[in-house]
Amino acid sequence: MTPEPPAQLFAVSDLHVSYAENRTIADGIQPESDRDWLIVAGDIGELAADIEWALRLLTERFATVIWAPGNHELWTHGTDPVRLRGVERYHHIVNICRSLGVATPEDPYPVWPGESGPITIAPLFVLYDYSFHPPGTHTKEAGLEYAYETGVVCTDEFMLHPDPYATREEWCAARVDYTEERLRALGGAPVVLVNHWPTLREVTRPLYYPEFAQWCGTERTADWHRRFNATTVVYGHLHIPRTTWHHGVRFEEVSLGYPREWRRRSEQRPLPRRILSEVRDA
Repeated sequence: MTPEPPAQLFAVSDLHVSYAENRTIADGIQPESDRDWLIVAGDIGELAADIEWALRLLTERFATVIWAPGNHELWTHGTDPVRLRGVERYHHIVNICRSLGVATPEDPYPVWPGESGPITIAPLFVLYDYSFHPPGTHTKEAGLEYAYETGVVCTDEFMLHPDPYATREEWCAARVDYTEERLRALGGAPVVLVNHWPTLREVTRPLYYPEFAQWCGTERTADWHRRFNATTVVYGHLHIPRTTWHHGVRFEEVSLGYPREWRRRSEQRPLPRRILSEVRDA
């Protein structure tokens, strides 16, 4: 009798299923066993119906699906019949996830059986606060001015509304406070941090347009991988899939990205990306 393969924890982000080629790729994502888990680290798409389609598909295949929002899920897109903005839109997507059994940043963190004991998988939503200043700038105002001068301005400025907060950075501050409290409550237990936006400024250095970094995270999370005993940090948003190590912690950028991007990559990384494997008794 062939032994059952060990369960795997996989991760993917930035599926952007509004593109036909990406939708086909998303439709092709399969587990290796019926016990595998999947992390979806944001930017499934802009429309609530597309987000629900993809998550429904994946929950039918994977034993557990874990979602953290990206900026595209939070957009109030002109073609989306769902006209909710800001916090209301976020909670609308959370409710879609819950109806499908998908774990969100508002739910109890799932626990994976790790090599040296259980590992908590923590999906996060902390947004960004413009503190990843472009080179030569030191304030949000200067960073935005530089971005508008160069023409590199994130669409969030027009579609990601912070309601009822006055600004995105105020929403970010509230989310960081809430998330820090939840992570502290883990008491130092090993954790995989999952966030759409990078938690560490350093990983944004390869951006072709460095002014885009201001929409990529917050300096307030820079030490979270050390403070909260992270074994791995999973993120997306940059569309630069790669593995890096910082302070002995593995960082995995797991995005697919836009067709024009993934078509020109000389080396295609496996999709989804393996993060952890189940440990079997000898």
